[in-house]
Amino acid sequence: MTDDLAPPLANNHCEREAPEEDDTPNGDPVPTGLGDELAELRAALAAAQAELDRTRAAGASAGSDVVELDDERVLQEVGIYRYHHPLENADAYRDRLRELQERIKNTVKQGGAIEASEMFTFNNSLAKGRKMTSDLGKLMLRAYNAEADNCVRSLRAGNVLTAKKRLEGSVTSIAKLGSMMEMTISPQYHELRNEELELTADFLMKVQEEKEAGREERERLREERKVEQELAAEKERLAKERSHFVNALEALRANGDEIGVAELEAKVAGLDEAIAQNDYRAANIRAGYVYVISNRGAFGHDVVKIGLTRRLEPMDRVRELGDASVPFPFDVHALFFSEDAVTLENELHHAFAERRVNVVNERREFFFATPEQVRVVLAEKVGNLLEFTDDPESTQYLQSRKYWPDPAAAAASGRSA
Repeated sequence: MTDDLAPPLANNHCEREAPEEDDTPNGDPVPTGLGDELAELRAALAAAQAELDRTRAAGASAGSDVVELDDERVLQEVGIYRYHHPLENADAYRDRLRELQERIKNTVKQGGAIEASEMFTFNNSLAKGRKMTSDLGKLMLRAYNAEADNCVRSLRAGNVLTAKKRLEGSVTSIAKLGSMMEMTISPQYHELRNEELELTADFLMKVQEEKEAGREERERLREERKVEQELAAEKERLAKERSHFVNALEALRANGDEIGVAELEAKVAGLDEAIAQNDYRAANIRAGYVYVISNRGAFGHDVVKIGLTRRLEPMDRVRELGDASVPFPFDVHALFFSEDAVTLENELHHAFAERRVNVVNERREFFFATPEQVRVVLAEKVGNLLEFTDDPESTQYLQSRKYWPDPAAAAASGRSA
């Protein structure tokens, strides 16, 4: 009996008064024997309702024994992953797993994987009882190992608690099935398989982190190469321009044009300053632009990205971030040049640390904050800001919203379909 059918049945039959002599639709008396059948039906219905109530109560009390298999829910409940066995890298976990698997094999070979009574008899024969216990023990151990291997194979980074609960359920089931022979998986062996799950989960997480770190390192190197190429090209351009001015300056001096000489000397001095600044940027890896950008169409109204770039033209980096990976270009709120942009960026990240969007990977530089909030903190760090835009333009986003489907209409269309 389903939950949604139980209340109507109870209202129609259980709570209704017993029919009188004239309770039929036509006013005719109830046929002989029908009253007894109706009473039996009510009694059966009441018994079914009582059984349903008991089942509900048992389900509620056994809630802690239910294994949650929804990875999304498990990961949300666990939060940030904590390593059970902290090691340096994935290779170290791989070596530790090999050692552990050898210990697991040796434990099985030495007969320490399963425990059972040696006094069980079959047909009054202790020898037959021991033979049956041995055969059943092998079968139970095979079932347990199959479940353990399946848990390892299906393991995902972060959901080790689910796998351990499943394996614990297997231990409980074997203990129940083998209770007559006092048969159980040995605690030592179960601990080894649990450690295997933990190490495998740690290994998967470390591999994931190393892949992410590798991608980010490659991105950093690409960015550095672009900066070096830009600075080298700019230096070459400035040197060529300075050479032209020097040649023209010599010609003006030869002609005695003092006014022209003074103008060109000023331009050459400006070029010398630009070349010196370019050389400084190339030598000082901490100098660069700290940028504050947002993307209302992609991330909402109260999310900003705070990062830095060493590009000669910082907007090139902003345009790259707003390419095909997001539906709309980023809006720029601030581009602040600092001789120690690395420290300034770290200070801003620290100020908004509790508002990180990605709490697990701190290299993702998005924060739940408004541009105005960032402006206040940035002004405290650097003093007066000459340029800062509080309100994003979001031109493409605002123009696109007019043509978006109505969510309510889309939901209604889905229901009708």
